[in-house]
Amino acid sequence: MAALAEEQTEVAVKLEPEGPPTLLPPQAGDGAGEGGGGTTNNGPNGGGGNVATASSSAGGDGGTPKPSAAVSGVAPAGAAPLPAAAPEAGVPHDRQTLLAVLQFLRQSNLREAEEALRREARLLEEAVAGTGAPGEADGAGTEAASALLSRVTASAPGPAAPDPPGTGASGAAAVSGLATGPAAPGKVGSVAVEDQPDVSAVLSAYNQQGDPTMYEEYYSGLKHFIECSLDCHRAELSQLFYPLFVHMYLELVYNQHENEAKSFFEKFHGDQECYYQDDLRVLSSLTKKEHMKGNETMLDFRTSKFVLRISRDSYQLLKRHLQEKQNNQIWNIVQEHLYIDIFDGMPRSKQQIDAMVGSLAGEAKREANKSKVFFGLLKEPEIEVPLDDEDEEGENEEGKPKKKKPKKDSIGSKSKKQDPNAPPQNRIPLPELKDSDKLDKIMNMKETTKRVRLGPDCLPSICFYTFLNAYQGLTAVDVTDDSSLIAGGFADSTVRVWSVTPKKLRSVKQAADLSLIDKESDDVLERIMDEKTASELKILYGHSGPVYGASFSPDRLWATDHYQPLRIFAGHLADVNCTRFHPNSNYVATGSADRTVRLWDVLNGNCVRIFTGHKGPIHSLTFSPNGRFLATGATDGRVLLWDIGHGLMVGELKGHTDTVCSLRFSRDGEILASGSMDNTVRLWDAVKAFEDLETDDFTTATGHINLPENSQELLLGTYMTKSTPVVHLHFTRRNLVLAAGAYSPQ
Repeated sequence: MAALAEEQTEVAVKLEPEGPPTLLPPQAGDGAGEGGGGTTNNGPNGGGGNVATASSSAGGDGGTPKPSAAVSGVAPAGAAPLPAAAPEAGVPHDRQTLLAVLQFLRQSNLREAEEALRREARLLEEAVAGTGAPGEADGAGTEAASALLSRVTASAPGPAAPDPPGTGASGAAAVSGLATGPAAPGKVGSVAVEDQPDVSAVLSAYNQQGDPTMYEEYYSGLKHFIECSLDCHRAELSQLFYPLFVHMYLELVYNQHENEAKSFFEKFHGDQECYYQDDLRVLSSLTKKEHMKGNETMLDFRTSKFVLRISRDSYQLLKRHLQEKQNNQIWNIVQEHLYIDIFDGMPRSKQQIDAMVGSLAGEAKREANKSKVFFGLLKEPEIEVPLDDEDEEGENEEGKPKKKKPKKDSIGSKSKKQDPNAPPQNRIPLPELKDSDKLDKIMNMKETTKRVRLGPDCLPSICFYTFLNAYQGLTAVDVTDDSSLIAGGFADSTVRVWSVTPKKLRSVKQAADLSLIDKESDDVLERIMDEKTASELKILYGHSGPVYGASFSPDRLWATDHYQPLRIFAGHLADVNCTRFHPNSNYVATGSADRTVRLWDVLNGNCVRIFTGHKGPIHSLTFSPNGRFLATGATDGRVLLWDIGHGLMVGELKGHTDTVCSLRFSRDGEILASGSMDNTVRLWDAVKAFEDLETDDFTTATGHINLPENSQELLLGTYMTKSTPVVHLHFTRRNLVLAAGAYSPQ
């Protein structure tokens, strides 16, 4: 609905000195455009609620609506209901205006005027019925309509009732529409109505509904039509079942038709996809209007348009069916609550659709993934690495010195050359390296020279840390980059830190002792530590609730000179379960219980990627070392691989039978390790998973590609624990895998 605010279309009755009033503008449209399809009625009341509504759709740029002459209203007694795209069926504009005025009089409680108009309207119907083909009114019919409308519009009978939310109608002759732009001065009876996408307006959309006893028939009719469609269209059109089911059920509940709502739910909830079962359980608890007001999940569903990606041929088939059946109820829901992202080309297969759907708000719009993302790595500062004694003495038997240069990584670690896909070096302010930072980088480079080159024929060893007797409830684990410390967050509000090297943890000396230390000495950092406090474990107190995240950070991740957040990334519809910074620090990825992954630009806080495809809450994220790919894991047991630059899913790894809690790429990017609640660690061939994508031979025109049928050929090894869910994974600088979890006795 926000996209419709960019451009608006005025639909009004214009009083002329002579002749009948006209509807402005007269342009006709098909109600859906490339990339848009979200044929959205003006105002919160949908097609049947306003006096007259103009359907509009976002254009190919995802935000420019195309005006349409489609006008919907409530038909007078004895007339069949009109679909929203009535002009395409040949209904005269004069008759549409009549229906619009009748609807306005009804909403304004002007019953006498309405009845008088209906009596004269019957004469008009007879005149129109005597014409030839639909839409070809003869002169007498047009003349009668003109005379009748002139009398109605010339005199507004008395004060009108307050306008419904989202409309700006004033006086009996005003016709509300999707107002676009300010009304031109001097127009009498012309009213511009702005879109109101707030929560109260969206809630009021459920005020206007059809006969509650007909909902099952409406839904059954559409279901029968889709199931009898050709195979190539059936899979795409079947995406309509779930959002229509939810909104029709909520309409019945909101309007207090509790028995009809219960019957509707029991009859059709079993037809929905299995990955919506958790949402349906929440929905089943909403049986009264009062329940809806405080339910965040359903509030998100109502305020966020459900996105469906459908080919143009499938959409035209659906539209034609709804027009022929004159099914206003379903058409209005499609217009008000759905965003149909139309693409040109062949319809997608069932496999392609299933790979991408499942989130709380449907698929991501293609427009959401077309922003440019600088996924390359920043140029590393040049630091000279001094040779160790081992390096100086490291000569082979022939007397030639050994070269300790790190090997080139296939899918990349950090390079000394400027990556063409990297962001500008000064795009975000990066802190100057301190001497301690340089020393740490030097140690990192030295470790890199001793790194084991991994691959299908050289798998890493795995060292597993098991938390025994963790009755406090282990909720989070992290390991330092140099693999010297491991920390656990617990449900009892504590953070426990262990040393995994012979070097023990020590506290800083008291202030009196610190004053005696020579601050200029080379070993000042050692002198300030109190040897009497040395131990393998330290417990950190301070939290007042369970600790769900723990992270070691060598920089100033926290800005202590501000008491407010520097950036707020808002957009997820449910809890955020995991976060991960991109290797170049310009982006941060988040995984949520709304079953989406979002990539945020740190510079401006914008969401530059939305990835959908998981069928459950997302609990793990990791970037490849070269910054080009992202791997995600969720409660559905699947690991999905994403190309960040193109904004596409490029792989699916199946094998885990429970939540994937942790994902890590090896330091050289050759191996992807996944840890799960199914008590296993699995190793995947990352090079093979991405090697077919190096040529960039796919496009985002349709936003989908064919995924490999079998991911088992990418599985290099499965390692089981006795009874310990794998909570955390970590690759050391030499490519040893560290894993951790709490023992869970059966």
